[in-house]
Parts: sequence; structure tokens; C-alpha cells
Amino acid sequence: MNELYILLGAYAVAGTGVSLAVMRRNRTGREFFLGGGRISWVVLAMTYAATTYSAFMMVGLVGLSFTGGLGSLIFELVYLGSTVLLLSVYGRRIWEKARREQLVSPMDLFRSHYGGATVRAGSVVAALALIPYTAVQVIGLAVILEGYGISYQGGVIFAVVVIGTWALLGGLRGVALTDALQGVFMMALAIAAMVWSLNAYGGIEYSTFPNELWTPRFFINLTLPWAFFALTNPQVLQRVFVLRNPGELKKMIILFGVFGLVYTLLTTGIGYAAREGAAGGVFSPPATRDGVIVAIMMQMQRTLALPLALSIVFASVSTANSILLTLASMFTRSETAPRTGRMVVLFLTVVVGFFALLRPSELVELSVASSRILMVFLPLLFGVFHLKTGGPRTGMVTILGGVAAALVIGLVAPRDSSLLTLVAVCVLFGAGVWWDRFSRSKALPER
Repeated sequence: MNELYILLGAYAVAGTGVSLAVMRRNRTGREFFLGGGRISWVVLAMTYAATTYSAFMMVGLVGLSFTGGLGSLIFELVYLGSTVLLLSVYGRRIWEKARREQLVSPMDLFRSHYGGATVRAGSVVAALALIPYTAVQVIGLAVILEGYGISYQGGVIFAVVVIGTWALLGGLRGVALTDALQGVFMMALAIAAMVWSLNAYGGIEYSTFPNELWTPRFFINLTLPWAFFALTNPQVLQRVFVLRNPGELKKMIILFGVFGLVYTLLTTGIGYAAREGAAGGVFSPPATRDGVIVAIMMQMQRTLALPLALSIVFASVSTANSILLTLASMFTRSETAPRTGRMVVLFLTVVVGFFALLRPSELVELSVASSRILMVFLPLLFGVFHLKTGGPRTGMVTILGGVAAALVIGLVAPRDSSLLTLVAVCVLFGAGVWWDRFSRSKALPER
């Protein structure tokens, strides 16, 4: 226990030191939220990876791999492949639009096409969806610390203090630097944990696909929101804004893709090794999926288990403070000093902490539910780059109608909610486009 306290303390001090070192460079909202748009491709790739591969991976995906076998790997590889593809197709377009129009908030991508009301509605929806997703990171961290004797509430308090402090002080530049260091540590510990698991459990067992858990229906429902994560989730969409120049985009995508592939294979592999251990009687399955990684760490020597626990803390913090900064940028004027942005970050941190104390649901399902709501942004973003005109009705009908549809469908048809939500959102987008065009035609004076 003393060793864990020392590691957590050293981690908090080191990260706070980095944040303080860059704090004085955050003189404007743009510098605070985007690092002045001068982040190198190496740091960007690592912060993109650290922001994406959160506690969901080492806690949620390890448990899902243990429970469901091969489908978990396919599920995560679909995400990785689609992200690389979407970044390759739309990354440069997004960067160019952001630079040309001096955008800070990802919702501002919609302003010129759909109007300010759409930007404001989208910001509220993003906050409502991402606060639970941010709480997932805090929950994952607290679950790990709980396994080492720290109360769940104590873990939540530690998480929100570190997350809020680093975001408040360092802004995006500080978060990106700490993310890059944390990403390297996460990868190193995942490799060590995989090697240990293979030696301890004697191999891997990954079942078949489809199986009792991974039915085609379940696979589609869980995977579909994840496939469009790169465009629908504001915290990663905004990351494209901060690249120094578009010529570095390809290198950033390649580095992120390599990191993602290796980290995915390692985290699912740990779950598959535990399956083999359970079959051989050397691993006792815990009561919940999210407890699998904790049960594995309880069998490790402390010299590995404690750093592995710290790597999960890293993953949780890197994702959470990135989301808080992105959300704060949506409710702050970018040309002002970052004081208002810091106040919004503080408020959101407190809200996330209270939500995490409720300890809702399994991490995987909660994460996917948040991404499902964010699918309302998908047709709007496609419209920005593929439709010559937009309109306020298109934006508002798609966002407000899409959120209502997502919530209703989630209640009445939860097993098909992702596909039905996407269909509903696309239909609403089409209806909004027609309404805007009809209104413009009626407004034209008769000749």
C-alpha cells in the first residue's frame, strides 16, 4: 500500500510540474484549448492514442475479452481500421477548415453551414453524452485503486483532483505532453502484463466468433457507434485542429495506427490468457467483467502489479482531462483569456465526480451508449464537406430529433439501438435538408 501511495504521489507531482511549466504560455483561449495549433505529429499521435485508449481498454476490454473471446478483438479492430480510414479521408479537410476559419471548438465546424443555434444545441448534447463517458474513466481508475485497499470514493476524489488540476493549469499543451509520456508508459506495461499472463496461464484461449455473447446482432449494436468515433466524438475530432501543418498528418496517422494495433492485441491478449488460466484452474473469474484485470493483478508480483495499476490511472486521466478541455471550449469564447475556460473546466470536473460516485453500469456499455448519442453529429459533418448548402433547420432537426430518437430507441429496442439510431438520424438529416431547401424556395421573390 505504501508503494502505491508513493507512486500515485510521484505521478501527481510530476504531471502537475509539467502543467505548471507550460501554464504561462496559455495567454489566450486558443492557446489554452489548442496549444496554439503548434503540436508536433509525434506528440499529437501519442495524445490522440492516449485520449482514445482509456480505462475502457485495460479494464473494460480485458474483461470483455475474457467473457466473450475473439469477438472483442474484432470489435476493437473495426474501430481502429475505421478511425485510420476516416482520418485519412477527412483529416486534412477538417484541419484546413479549422485553420481557415480559426476554429477552436469542434462544434464550430457546423457554424457556417448550420448556424449558431446548431452549435449551441450540439454543445449541450456533447456535454450530456460525454460527461458519463468521462465518468467512465474516473470509475475505471477508482475500481483499480479499490483493489488495492483505497476506497472507491477515495479513488474518485484522487481522479477528479488530478484530472481537473492538470486541465486547469496546463491546458491542451500540458495535457498533450503528459499524454505522450503516459502513452509510452501504458504500452510498456501492457507488454509486460502480456508476457506475464502468457507465462502464468500457459497460453491463450479466444473461443469462437460468433458465440453466445457475440451474436451478430450484439456485435453490430456495440460496434457501429465505435466505427465512427473519430468523427462523432468531439475530443478526438478537435485533436486534428492542433497539428502544425497538414503534411504531418500521414505520419501522425501511421504512428497512431501502429500504437493502436499493438495495444489492442496486448489488452485483448491479456483477457484471452486469463480465459486459458480459468480453463486450467489457475485463475478464478471475478463476479464482474470489470473486475477481471483486478483479479489478474492480484496474482502478479507487486513490482509489476503496481506499475500496471498506475498505467490504468494514466489511461483514465489522459482521456478525462482531454474531454474536459474540449467540452469547456464549446462554452467559452476563444479570443478571451483562458480564465472563463478554467472556470468551465472546474465546473465540469465537479459534475463528472458526482456522476462517477453513482457508479453506473459496465464500462463498455456505458462508453458505447455515449458514442451512440454522439452519432447525431455524423450526417451533419458529412454535410459540411459534401453539401454546398445547409441551414438551421437541418442542424436543429438532426440534433434534437436525433437525440430524442436515440433515447426512445434505447428504451424500446436496446438490442438494435445503434443501427436504428443511425437510420433515424440520417432520415432526420434528410428531412431537415428538404425543409431548409423548401423554405429558401418559398422565400425567393416571384418574377
